[in-house]
Amino acid sequence: MFTAHDVARPHYQALQRTLLRLDPEELRRSQQAADLTFLQEGITFTVYGSKEGTERIFPNDLIPRIIPAHEWAQIERGLTQRLTALNLFLRDIYHEGRILTEGVVPRELIYSCKHFRREMRGINVPRDIYVNICGTDLVRLPDGSFAVLEDNLRVPSGVSYMLANRKVLKRVFPSMFQDYGVWPVDHYPQALLATLRSLAPENSPYPQDPTTVLLTPGVSNSAYFEHTFLAQQMGVELVEGRDLLVHDNVVYMRTTAGPRRVDVIYRRVDDDFLDPLCFRRDSILGVPGLFNAYRAGNVSLANAIGTGVADDKAVYAYVPEIIRFYLNEDPILQNVPTFLMSNEKQRDHVLGNLEQMVVKAVGESGGYGMLIGPHSSQQQRDDFRARILAEPRNYIAQPTLALSCAPCLIDGEVESRHIDLRPYILMGEKVTLVPGGLTRVALRKGSLVVNSSQGGGSKDTWVLRADDGHALKPADVAVKGLNGKGAAGSVATSGAGS
Repeated sequence: MFTAHDVARPHYQALQRTLLRLDPEELRRSQQAADLTFLQEGITFTVYGSKEGTERIFPNDLIPRIIPAHEWAQIERGLTQRLTALNLFLRDIYHEGRILTEGVVPRELIYSCKHFRREMRGINVPRDIYVNICGTDLVRLPDGSFAVLEDNLRVPSGVSYMLANRKVLKRVFPSMFQDYGVWPVDHYPQALLATLRSLAPENSPYPQDPTTVLLTPGVSNSAYFEHTFLAQQMGVELVEGRDLLVHDNVVYMRTTAGPRRVDVIYRRVDDDFLDPLCFRRDSILGVPGLFNAYRAGNVSLANAIGTGVADDKAVYAYVPEIIRFYLNEDPILQNVPTFLMSNEKQRDHVLGNLEQMVVKAVGESGGYGMLIGPHSSQQQRDDFRARILAEPRNYIAQPTLALSCAPCLIDGEVESRHIDLRPYILMGEKVTLVPGGLTRVALRKGSLVVNSSQGGGSKDTWVLRADDGHALKPADVAVKGLNGKGAAGSVATSGAGS
């Protein structure tokens, strides 16, 4: 919000004026009203293994994070480039394997990845797009640029909290939106549905109106609120594995009127649990025979099976070279420097400097399986040293980053907390980025971990239509809305409101 000289940045000045006019007690009441809204609407998440109970209100912060138009344009170009290259990479490794033959990415790295699915070799997916829904985590570096911390290409979550944050903030602080021209985000469910419908199989009996469902593991899943919310917003059925059946390699949904054919499945179930006949035999979450129907081209899955190989944290280190190989371009968004523990020289460097490193297990998410060196004990470092030496392929390390900070309302006081950003990218007939994303906040003072499962929260993310941070004139908005473009680039929008 401020420069090093404690001067509000231009795009934050209107917000600063608004906050300075508010009484501290009014801020407290506003936060309580927001929390009450989250409680009443069931906006929750699950923490596994907690002694205090698993179901909690998702923590939200009322002070929005603001991104100028020119910065969002850079993010949009960079994420479009990155997802395009990763889809080309996934198609290649499951078909020709050119990038492996030419040694750009080591063959043993791919084949040793637990998310690589040999069953997907030679299978064509709709439009050759393996990742239709992506949530990429970005951090702002000390020089002001954004870098990619990691890609989430399997079943990325959190978009419902992005939508909930916007809805609550507009209700609590309606006047704040008068000072800014903010791109809307509430059209995301319609954009998601359009992306899913574009994946309908060619042999669908109703290609213009394919039957789409959202497959959830059930009420015990940490993101179940999001599953129900998105299904409701898209107007599609929310189903569990037991609600589907496969006959003659065609998927059907059980209804009171009899079986109904399913064309597209937005699955929020990991590969391992999709089909007990093909993957984990002890799972009751999936649908027996689903993979055969998928392989026959009679049903589409978003995302495709086997996409997890591209968000393996060891493969992440090669993404800049993947972009250069397939697109012949330099990356627009850089990676964070990453050390591979399977490389002896890099491993020795990390083991000698564990107190300065962040060590991550390559297949974990949610902030689990991670060591933050500066905040660790000697016992924790010794434990991770033993883990790395025992399974070097399973770990990577990165320098501890000085994550950017934003003001947050903590117990009625405004304090600084570390943040990151997860924008959501949709790829079907076209690439769509909803302007904004989920800004995740490390609510614990001094913490660098933003995951909700580790005590993190979130805040609304405002992407401005114009860099000066002032609201546009109605005529300007109307003109920009004609071609779906504004200061943020070619982003699909749905009207001039926020």
